[in-house]
Amino acid sequence: MSPRTPLPPPPPPAELQSWPDREARLADRALALDELGRRLLGGGRLAAFLLWFVLLQLGWGMIGVLVTSVGQPVLDPLLLMTGLVTALLGVGVLVPAVWLTVRSHRRDRTVRERLAQWAALDRHGPTDARLRAPVLSVCWLLLSFAMCGFGLWMGFAVPLGVSRDDGYGLVVYGMGVALILWITGLTGLSKAVGHYRLAVRLAGGR
Repeated sequence: MSPRTPLPPPPPPAELQSWPDREARLADRALALDELGRRLLGGGRLAAFLLWFVLLQLGWGMIGVLVTSVGQPVLDPLLLMTGLVTALLGVGVLVPAVWLTVRSHRRDRTVRERLAQWAALDRHGPTDARLRAPVLSVCWLLLSFAMCGFGLWMGFAVPLGVSRDDGYGLVVYGMGVALILWITGLTGLSKAVGHYRLAVRLAGGR
């Protein structure tokens, strides 16, 4: 589903609800919850999550050419000029990637709010159980946990593994890579855990 497709609207207020019976209300609720669940954890959303992560790392990697060249013990003018050019290109990649990432997080917040509103409308066992999406939740959880773990490892390994001859620029670049991994992983973990907790509350409140 394209992100440009409008989200399912929130359920109407109680005084404006006009479903002919409970079955009709449950059918609309199931359609809304399934669509909102796909928008939050579906394969397309996971692909976008990974794409923004790759763009963030690509942009920082291009800026890292300048960072590492400036941090060299002996400054190389040719490497410095190359770093300036790649850094400009990197900014052109990093800034849109940051904007797209922030926009996707804001959209996720809207999706979660709509999902909670539709979920509070009624209870239905099969629909609420389907909302758990255990396979997708586990994929998000494992991938995000791996990012956090690798970012944490890099945060210690890079400063310890860089010698004085390598220059401090390599440490700065490595810590930037670790920070992107750590923040992206934490974002994915909070999404997966938060969604699963909501689905469990729904199933437990039947």
